[in-house]
Order: sequence, then C-alpha cells, then structure tokens
Amino acid sequence: MTRYGRKKTHKGYTASHKKDKTKRRAKDIDQIHVDMQPENAEKLLNQEVDYDMPGDAQFYCLHCARYFMDKNSLNDHLKSKNHKRRLKALEEEPYSQAEAEAAAGMGNYIPPKRRRVESQPPKE
Repeated sequence: MTRYGRKKTHKGYTASHKKDKTKRRAKDIDQIHVDMQPENAEKLLNQEVDYDMPGDAQFYCLHCARYFMDKNSLNDHLKSKNHKRRLKALEEEPYSQAEAEAAAGMGNYIPPKRRRVESQPPKE
C-alpha cells in the first residue's frame, strides 16, 4: 500500500444534486398559462380539502403553482419579489409551434404580445 489517497472523480456530487432538482421540479411557464384559463383556475383556487397537501390544499398560488400552510403565508407571498417576478414572466405569451416555424423561415415572424396579468386577490 502506498500513502497516496484516492483520486477524486470528475463528477463530484452533481449526480445526486440533479436527482434532487428533478424531484422538486415546479411547473413550467407554459403549463401555468394553461392553468390560468378561467375553467382551470376556478378548479385550482377552490380545491377540495386534501390532507396530504400543505394547508389542506386551501391556500394555493395560481401563478407560482405553490401551496401554502395558511392565509398569512399566502398573503405574504403575494407581496414578495418572487411572485412579482413570476407575474412579469407570465405577461409574455407562451412559445408556440407557429412561432417556432416562423423562426425557422416557414412564415412571417410576429413578436409575441404582452398581456396584463393580475395577481389573485388575497385570501380572507
């Protein structure tokens, strides 16, 4: 046996880190756009009591796709910078197949329109 220690591998701890990232993956912006349609939004904001979810699934932020424990934490979140950043990201239309084809030269490119996104009212 020699006194030399084991050489480190190149992968480090990223393999386990990537597993954690995919385990806690949140919804993407285009999925949230689908949730913001009125028929889907009504279902998500008025869910039945589910004891497995945080706050029994009664305190849900539609734009961030997050559950909260109580109305105070939800109302604090609605005033936070993370929520305001998400609202700004949701103002732009989601990427579509027509936009992809136009970028590839198969039509005229029309830049995406911005729309007004209002935050959900605070829960009382």
